[in-house]
Amino acid sequence: MENLLAQVDIGREFLIKPGVGVESIGTLGEFITAVLPNIYILAGLILLFLLIGGGLMVIVSAGQENPEGAATGKKAITAAITGFFVIFASYWIIQIIERVAGIEIFAPGF
Repeated sequence: MENLLAQVDIGREFLIKPGVGVESIGTLGEFITAVLPNIYILAGLILLFLLIGGGLMVIVSAGQENPEGAATGKKAITAAITGFFVIFASYWIIQIIERVAGIEIFAPGF
């Protein structure tokens, strides 16, 4: 029965970028260097969807004269903009750390 289970080397199959698997990442710093740009992309996509969803919610609720829905949409937009500032600040803090400490966090090829 054990022979029926699929055996997959996750380290080779889970690609950080084309041709580079997880097994090539040795230290925590290399892992952060590999994953952090993807986190920023994901945060940007979440920001986009929150802004679109909140904007649509405000527009639809205003058309139906629903103040609770409009307030919910405004909260979603406020949360998206606050999250944008947090992500933007973290990116620039990392850039400052790179310059001051002389280390590469966003290294193009680790």
